[in-house]
Amino acid sequence: MKVNEKIAIWGTKIILVPYKIYHVEKYHQWMKDQELQELTASEPLTLEQEYEMQQSWLEDDDKCTFIVLDKEDMKQKSELDSMIGDVNLFLNNPENLKQGEVEVMIAEECKRGQGKGKEALLFMLRYGIEQLQVTSFIAKVKMKNLASKNMFERIGFKEISQSDIFEELTLQLVVTEEWLSWLLSQTKCYHIHVY
Repeated sequence: MKVNEKIAIWGTKIILVPYKIYHVEKYHQWMKDQELQELTASEPLTLEQEYEMQQSWLEDDDKCTFIVLDKEDMKQKSELDSMIGDVNLFLNNPENLKQGEVEVMIAEECKRGQGKGKEALLFMLRYGIEQLQVTSFIAKVKMKNLASKNMFERIGFKEISQSDIFEELTLQLVVTEEWLSWLLSQTKCYHIHVY
């Protein structure tokens, strides 16, 4: 999505940056991991396909992605060495352009369970509301992925359906004034910078 190609969002634990060509090889290495494929319901791509996907993320108006960097790591390491995951927003419902499907992945196992995925998700929700005028969100989570399901539910998502065939739950969050106030209180550290 062109709208986020030159911005970064800084927080307490993480920094979100646009998905650029130089991130692709590391991202591709992550997605060879069978556990990540299972947790994210992803199919492995060739490196060439991954480069094409990166271009699609950049060019398409219906999807927005950020790479998640560990803010503490950025003090001593390069951007590539600080990469820990990604967060995505798809505007893939032509009948309801105000609905977005959101997903977050912390690929680096040693960085999970530290609140970094939650911060990335909250930032993407806020970005979607403030910059893209999204008013409701859905998330699809593998039934086995209890950590992800619990995180979404703690944020306010509610289960609306499940698919035994795909072993997947669909959760929804409708943005209300009360929930938006809560989100703003949880993201006081959210700052957009030129990237």
